[in-house]
Amino acid sequence: MAGGVAFDDAVATSKRLPKLGVGVHFTLANGNPVLPPDEIPTLVTPEGFFHADYVAFLKLYLRGRISLAEVRAELAAQLTKIQRAGVNITHVDSHQHLHHVPGITEIVLDLAQAANVRAMRAADANLFDGALNSVGKVIGRIGLSSLAKVAAHKAHGKNFVTPEHFAGIVAGESVTENFLLKLIDKLSDGTTEVMLHPGVDNRTLCAFCDWDHDFEAELAAVTSQRVAAALDRQNVSAINFAALR
Repeated sequence: MAGGVAFDDAVATSKRLPKLGVGVHFTLANGNPVLPPDEIPTLVTPEGFFHADYVAFLKLYLRGRISLAEVRAELAAQLTKIQRAGVNITHVDSHQHLHHVPGITEIVLDLAQAANVRAMRAADANLFDGALNSVGKVIGRIGLSSLAKVAAHKAHGKNFVTPEHFAGIVAGESVTENFLLKLIDKLSDGTTEVMLHPGVDNRTLCAFCDWDHDFEAELAAVTSQRVAAALDRQNVSAINFAALR
């Protein structure tokens, strides 16, 4: 996340762990821009931050109030910042999945292609991963899955690779050890990306992100010895996006 407050630490971590796959998490909502706010006025609030979330962004986008020229300029600046930091980029994705939006997908693919990055997340989420306790969640998950299929098709047309399958709970719930164990038992052939947000301190992270999420549970799940044993038992390899090439 090029505009993230922990950017420098993330770069240092990536260099300390050279086998870690690191992607560009393109950001257009719920974060900080890289360009000066006066250069991207349609993308920011009067305070100079991105709009609050993907809902606020999409409302403006669908009304024609988001400049795609500004989107391209800002995302190019984010990519350039990460490249100049010396990060070996394995793939591209985005905060709150906005790279799946038609018009933005093409910009992301153009920028990635120019940077010789040829892998992309396609968040074709399973409708039944996580709770479906509101009509909004059902509609949102179906919408995301549909957009992801279209984005993946566009990516493949430009010789990008994407994982064949996508898992993870996209509506805010945490990925648990039990979720991963069940997933491993029913994996389809090919590569499955599992989206999760592991962290070491819920109290700090929840306050900072303004998100009631169990980051610690996800860290425990992804480092679980039971999960590692299940992967071995099923002859499944844990890889990163670089292996897709």
